[in-house]
Amino acid sequence: MRRRYEAHWPSLGRMWPRIGELRTLALGTPGELRTTLNTLVLAGVKTATAGRLAEYAEEGEELEHVGERLALVDDDDALAGVVEITGVEIVRFADVPWEFARAEGEGDRSIEEWRAGHAAYWARLGTPVDDDSQIVCLRLRLVSGGEGGAASGDLGT
Repeated sequence: MRRRYEAHWPSLGRMWPRIGELRTLALGTPGELRTTLNTLVLAGVKTATAGRLAEYAEEGEELEHVGERLALVDDDDALAGVVEITGVEIVRFADVPWEFARAEGEGDRSIEEWRAGHAAYWARLGTPVDDDSQIVCLRLRLVSGGEGGAASGDLGT
């Protein structure tokens, strides 16, 4: 069952690093994976990303909200770009739609391939998921980044 999430998660604190006024978005794990995912975002190919809802509570962090800007960071936590959240939805892992998975832009050829890849990724991190695990599906758009870099004016909320 899908739920639209319109309001903030209850205020749990400010645990994730910040650049300027923005929370950071560190995709994947450091190294080749993060570089690849950042490249996809900066090229406009990756317009969605998924995370485990439990991670927010574990790290004492609020959910993103529509209109929020995030600082996309590289392996050194340096600013790679700025993205804006255009949608937030919480769904069961088994209910993540193919349309969302395709928007992640990671080359999966089916929803089954997407689920297998994401399940394996989270298992490698020691946080396995099952069909009932709650997944935060974020939609995003690139505000600035790439060759021109991120403008300092983009770092406000």
